[in-house]
Amino acid sequence: MSVRILALVGSLRAGSHNRQLAEAAVKLAPEGADVVLFEGLADIPFYNEDLDVEGSVPASATKLREAAQAADAFLFFSPEYNGTMPAVLKNAIDWLSRPFGAGAFAGKPVAVVGTAYGQYGGVWAQDDTRKAVGIAGGKVIEDIKLSIPGSVVRFAETHPADDAEVAAQLSEVVARLHGHADETAAA
Repeated sequence: MSVRILALVGSLRAGSHNRQLAEAAVKLAPEGADVVLFEGLADIPFYNEDLDVEGSVPASATKLREAAQAADAFLFFSPEYNGTMPAVLKNAIDWLSRPFGAGAFAGKPVAVVGTAYGQYGGVWAQDDTRKAVGIAGGKVIEDIKLSIPGSVVRFAETHPADDAEVAAQLSEVVARLHGHADETAAA
């Protein structure tokens, strides 16, 4: 049985280093793990209970919820914007946290990784993402972490998949998340 890991990227920029990191995760996924990069976070309106009414939920939010329901685990890629996670990731978490107590994250393993220009690789944003998704019901795997500093320099001419150190670390992240998803499915 293949484990489906839904990848959510916090940067909307086509050439973002976090998107490249997510593309590398798709490419480096071990056998039995299917990493799916969600497209369309930019199209989802900010969460509003007035919009979250049966029969009138925006199609973009429904698409996200359906992808999340089909996932066995989640892998977030978060840059750091002003010391925290990007609004697009927080908005995705808000949509997926509903209905309260039965959101798409409920009991599913979640890991958060990323890269940023600063010397700590976006660790504050990743910590905030872990906190929010944990409150939303995700089973955050706290010991799966990867914060890559200096993204602008490190990935100026090299795709993360072609950086041997990053590829090895990312492969380990995906393999460990895959293992947690297998354990959750077996329980």
